[in-house]
Amino acid sequence: MVACLAAGFWMAPAFAQEGPLDKSQPKGISPDEIIQRFAAKEKEFKEARDQYTYRQDVKVQTLDGNTPDGEYREVFDVTFDDQGHKVKNVVFAPQSTLVRIGMTQEDMDDIENRLPFVLTSDEIPEYNILYVGMQQEDELHCYVFDVAPKQIVGKKRYFQGRIWVDDRDFQIVKTYGKTVPDIRKKKGNENLFPSFTTWREQIDGRYWFPTYTKADDELHFSMGDVHIREIVKYTDYKRFGARTRITYEGKQLPSPEKGQPGDKQDTNQAQQKPQH
Repeated sequence: MVACLAAGFWMAPAFAQEGPLDKSQPKGISPDEIIQRFAAKEKEFKEARDQYTYRQDVKVQTLDGNTPDGEYREVFDVTFDDQGHKVKNVVFAPQSTLVRIGMTQEDMDDIENRLPFVLTSDEIPEYNILYVGMQQEDELHCYVFDVAPKQIVGKKRYFQGRIWVDDRDFQIVKTYGKTVPDIRKKKGNENLFPSFTTWREQIDGRYWFPTYTKADDELHFSMGDVHIREIVKYTDYKRFGARTRITYEGKQLPSPEKGQPGDKQDTNQAQQKPQH
């Protein structure tokens, strides 16, 4: 976000059942083995999500105390065209009433591509990944890692923060942190980014897809602080049936046939729910 007129911290995630952090080493498996296993699953997850349609509902507010004094809102569907190419269809986009900040292209790229953070085997070499312990998240028992980029290369953006990996599926089920770096140029040209938490839920009994992101942060512009709240919801995941190839644990899954329930199925009952 850039300041218009006026101008990483760690907040408690909004989970009802979060246990204490157990800093002991995992039993029967090394941290490096966990990293390799979840990175492989993340690569499957990334490829699979590219074959799903879904709706993304974005709301960004500035707050005066606890009262919103400006809002940006956009709802769009991620679907496919006749050639099977992914497309974005905006279904609701009222005029923005934000005054103290402005939405930038980097903000929109984050919302669409980086808040649902993935850390695949392809990205692992770019990050320092530190095992910090085990923690209960609702009914899930998770391995916890801190993640930070080894270096900032050119204009590329990265994630820095903490991830929770389910000890059964070896998939990331929650992330907390922010995209880096913030952009500060001369003449007060600043583009700052909030810390956020993204929760995932299990879809179709296999993949942990992002379903809810929340940021509630104070952005420290040189001309003054701006309190922002950001909520992103991902709903209506449906597997696209035409010419898709999805694998899970190394096996290709059958594609749903046109007109069959699998082509327009609802998401399975969530196995992990944030307290909104």
